[in-house]
Amino acid sequence: MVRSLKARGLAGEMAAEFVGTMILILFGCGVVAQVVAAGIGDHDSIAWAWGLGVTLGVYVASRISGAHLNPAVTIALAVFKGFEWRKVAPYALAQTAGAFLAAMLVRWNYTEVLNAKDPGLTIKTQGVFSTLPGNGTLPVGDWAAFRDQIIGTAILVLVIFAITDLRNTAPAANLAPVVVGFLVVAIGMAWGTNAGYAINPARDFGPRLASWLTGYDTAFTDQYGFPYWWIPIVAPVIGAVIGGAIYKYLIERNLPADAPLDSMPAKDLEPAK
Repeated sequence: MVRSLKARGLAGEMAAEFVGTMILILFGCGVVAQVVAAGIGDHDSIAWAWGLGVTLGVYVASRISGAHLNPAVTIALAVFKGFEWRKVAPYALAQTAGAFLAAMLVRWNYTEVLNAKDPGLTIKTQGVFSTLPGNGTLPVGDWAAFRDQIIGTAILVLVIFAITDLRNTAPAANLAPVVVGFLVVAIGMAWGTNAGYAINPARDFGPRLASWLTGYDTAFTDQYGFPYWWIPIVAPVIGAVIGGAIYKYLIERNLPADAPLDSMPAKDLEPAK
């Protein structure tokens, strides 16, 4: 099956990005629905499920597409790692479509408990699908959330570049997805207050669109009534480029030129949330 998909070229890579991102969102939005609507679990379970979702999504897709699972990561790889620019838009489309379908499945599966918790389908449960400044309740404005998303995504990409750099102390190929999952857990536990750590345009926009189509009339605005949907798209891209630049110019250029390389292609070790 892997060889068959690889033979399909870009179409196979898009299929892998689609399914890998779908797995990520099934666990991510699924756990938030369980916590918010059913009261089962807490912030820590959310952070761990998102991280495990990343790990599992990467294991599904990495051998075929590199398992970016995140348009911001794809763009950073194009800027700094030679990823083909012609593939950026198709990858982003596949990632967003996978996130959308996964969110639709979560919405369908949790219909009863979401309607019971929030009959009007308001901001109260909107966070199940997409992010809000201050998670919809704390005194955080849109620009503070914008700043937060730049910082969080810069951390994400900086560390991913380190984890997947075979000239650095990269983990064994089959453990890289686990380490990246831990990275996402850590970001969730340390950087989840101001904007819900979307750090991924597909992760936010796909579910946001799904929620809007299924009854959340305020899906594209925040609790203040301002358009918010663009912030988890633009800010992560900026942050990804900053994080990639930090790694390239402060770390990568100082690595030993004769560092040993593993036999695993670097493309197979480029995952993200």
